[in-house]
Amino acid sequence: MSLPSPEKQAALQQRMASLGIRDKDLSETFVLGSGKGGQKQNKTHSCVQLQHIPSQTQVSCQKSRSREMNRFLARRQLCEAFENKQLGKASPKQQEIDKIRKQKKRRKRRVNNTATPPEKS
Repeated sequence: MSLPSPEKQAALQQRMASLGIRDKDLSETFVLGSGKGGQKQNKTHSCVQLQHIPSQTQVSCQKSRSREMNRFLARRQLCEAFENKQLGKASPKQQEIDKIRKQKKRRKRRVNNTATPPEKS
């Protein structure tokens, strides 16, 4: 993953401004990464933990091995979490998760109904 383009960064800044999120209200810490990515991931402080102090909303991101990309992605996640908290609407990602959950529940119900054959008297 490469660094985000200036257009994407500007769009994110505009989105943060429209939600009332200022950079001075954010607490940003970098911790050691873990998981996939090899030695580079495990040795560098590329995992970003971002907290919006007034609302106590906290997110962390380590999708990329790059610290700058993780900073961008964490800010994007914070905007989504902030929208969920403030506006009460689910993000597109959350809607997709809910849709899959409903599909699995429906599938399980169908299997349970067809798996038990009618008893013979």
